[in-house]
Formats: sequence, structure tokens, C-alpha cells
Amino acid sequence: MSTTPEPVAPEPSSRRRLAVVLFNLGGPDSPEAVRPFLVNLFTDPAILRLPTIIREPLGRFIAARRTKPAAENYAILGGKSPLLELTQEQGRALEATLSDETLEARCFVAMRYWHPFTDAALRDVMVWEPDEVVLLPLYPQFSTTTTGSSLNAWHEAAAKAGFSVPTSTLCCWHSDEGFAAATAAITRRAWDEARAAVPAGVKLRLLFSAHGLPEKIVKAGDPYQWQVERSVAAVVEALAIPGLDHALCYQSRVTPQKWLGPSAEEEIARAGAEGVALLICPIAFVSEHSETLVELDVEYKELAHQKGVPGYFRVPAQNSDMAFIGALSALVRKLRGETRGSRDAAGGKLCSFAGGRQCPKAHLGCPHTGAQPLRVAA
Repeated sequence: MSTTPEPVAPEPSSRRRLAVVLFNLGGPDSPEAVRPFLVNLFTDPAILRLPTIIREPLGRFIAARRTKPAAENYAILGGKSPLLELTQEQGRALEATLSDETLEARCFVAMRYWHPFTDAALRDVMVWEPDEVVLLPLYPQFSTTTTGSSLNAWHEAAAKAGFSVPTSTLCCWHSDEGFAAATAAITRRAWDEARAAVPAGVKLRLLFSAHGLPEKIVKAGDPYQWQVERSVAAVVEALAIPGLDHALCYQSRVTPQKWLGPSAEEEIARAGAEGVALLICPIAFVSEHSETLVELDVEYKELAHQKGVPGYFRVPAQNSDMAFIGALSALVRKLRGETRGSRDAAGGKLCSFAGGRQCPKAHLGCPHTGAQPLRVAA
């Protein structure tokens, strides 16, 4: 008789399964993907707020005009955006900090304008069969054009698929203490390095740069600008550098309409005229991508040289910095335990980093109003 014990089937895990969906913009994964990526971007009703009959052809026209310069930018990066791989790395790091003996966390990436799209991320979540879901935008500041658009896409896909697992949504974390502290620590290291490299007697200015937005979207109630300003204030407070010279600007204008200002170009020109060196801090980006690696590091650096700026430096994006990942982990834990949040459009729990609504009443685009500002008539 064999003394080998009979195999025993493993008992089902008693750990709860938490799916964390990381939302981001996305980027082309090959030179051939640049054009369709831009088409997806500029035909989104959250971006180009016009009736479909106008938006579709106009969005394709804008995409066609921008394909060549965009392709040239991505060529500098090897023909593709690094955003997906960096977001996946953030996801793996976040899984490790969240998972313990009672919780199994898995992160899923949902890109808005290129693969993996939201519906693909949802399918992967459904296959994994989580007990609960947290929707985590990798945009610290809420805008109807970014987080709002991503959440709309998720809710539409979930409704179509009949997905009804309990879901919580973090709508913004612009002034979260952990985010501000982690960003300040990265900034302080860059500040010290830049200060050591600047010639004696030359002042150094910390210039926060956020992606721009058409002014009319903000005037219609989008809270993005207000939240960006809160982020800057939180990081400056955490830096605690006496007499810090700092300013805020906006980059990446892509249409002829009036955008938020001052522009990065204007602030770079001002620094040149004043003989002030610049340390650029991307305040609305938490991963390196074309707007940091090309626009900030190549295009604006050359502009700074042309304008006579006596020194040009840049703060790295957070990427998978462990203090930053720790801040995200704390936000997820707080969200799961938060009970004061309102409900989002799909009935899930909706919270800011501080629990409830943060935006002043004038910002009707704040998701806590229950408004649906992205709906555009066909």
C-alpha cells in the first residue's frame, strides 16, 4: 500500500479581492498608432465640445494636422509613449503595498485613448472576479476632460456588461498630504541640485507647469484650475523653503482658442528677461511621457536657451517613487473606509482625498454636484 498522502485540494482563499483600476490618458505604442490615438483624443466629446456632426470631422482634421509633429516627438522617445509601462510599474508597486494577509489587491490599467482601453480593462477585472473595485485616476486634479471622461467611459462599459460589483471612486487628490509630501521631497532634491549648478548671484525660480485647458471649459464650471492651484500651494507648504520664488504656468496648448495662462512660453520669456534660472515641476503629471520628456526637456529647454534663461532644470515625475506609491496606497485604504462620500453617476461611492466635496460652489463640473457636463447633443 502506498504511503504517499492523497493530494488535498487547496482551500479557497479567505482574502478579499480588491481590483484597483488605474485611469490614465494613454499613448501610441508604435509610429502607426500616433494618428488613431490623436483621432480618439480629439473626437472625445469631453475634449471637443461640439455636436457629433461637427466634432467628428473637425476632430479628425485636427488629428491629421497634428500627426506629423506628434510623430516627430514620439520618435525622440523611440517611436512610442512610455506611459503604459510606467503605469503598469506603478500598478505592481501599488499591489505590493496594498496586499496583506486579509486582502489580495490587483491593479488594472484603463487608458482613455489607446490600448488597453476601458472595455478591455473591465473584461480583465470581470475575469478576475473581485469582491470590490476602486477607481483611481492618475490625475491628481479632477477635470471633466480627464477623470470625468474616464469615469464616463467606465460607467458606460460597466452598464453595458452588467457589471455591478461594489465600486468606490476617488475623484481627486490635489492637496492630499501624502501626495504633497512625496512631490515636495522629489522637488527638494531637484532644487538642491539645481541650486548647486546655478552660477553665483543668479536667482532660481520654481515654475510649476500643468497641462493647459481651454478657458471656456473652466468658465463653464470645470474645477481643474482651482485644484491645480491647491496642489501648488500644498507642495510649496511642504517644501518650506524660506522666500521661495515660485510661479504656475500651463503648457501644451493645441487649439487657437484662449487657454489658461500664463503659458509656459510666457513664463520662460519672463525668466529670461529677469535673468532668473528655472526649475520646472510638472504638477499635474505623475508619470513621464511626451509632455515631460519632449515638451519640457527638449522644446522648452531650447526656448529657455533662446530667451537667455541662465539655467534650466526639471523635477522628475513621480513614476514609482515609493513615497508617492505609499500616498496612493493610503488614499485607497482611506477610500475603502470612507463613509461620508456622495454617490457617483453609477451609484458607487464617490470621495475626494478629504472625503467630501472640495470644490467651491461655482465649479459645477465637480462630480459631487451630480451634474453630467460631458453629455453633448448628437
